[in-house]
Amino acid sequence: MSDTQLTVTLSGGDADDARAVVRALEGAFGTPDQSPSDEGATVRVATFTGEGREDSPHADAGRLSAPVTVTVQGAPEAVRRASDTLTRAFTARDEGTVSGDQEQERQLLLEP
Repeated sequence: MSDTQLTVTLSGGDADDARAVVRALEGAFGTPDQSPSDEGATVRVATFTGEGREDSPHADAGRLSAPVTVTVQGAPEAVRRASDTLTRAFTARDEGTVSGDQEQERQLLLEP
């Protein structure tokens, strides 16, 4: 698979919720280059670059303590795989997609 670049922005919930979302994505994208920031942040960011995984095992990411809004941005294939991964791991509602020339952005609401 070609190189993957994905930016994940999280709001709502706490740092443990952000870590749960990142854990869910690690099965498909590997270890993030940048992990969500500390406890005091209201918006957290994780970035994944490098080789994506074709067949991602379903990891138990854990439960969320509160609703989390997740925006995934990157190549259309990476955004699709991230969305699929998150909807398998959590109860998710698609909040919309925006497409550009070479990138796509999708927003999901993940619920506990």
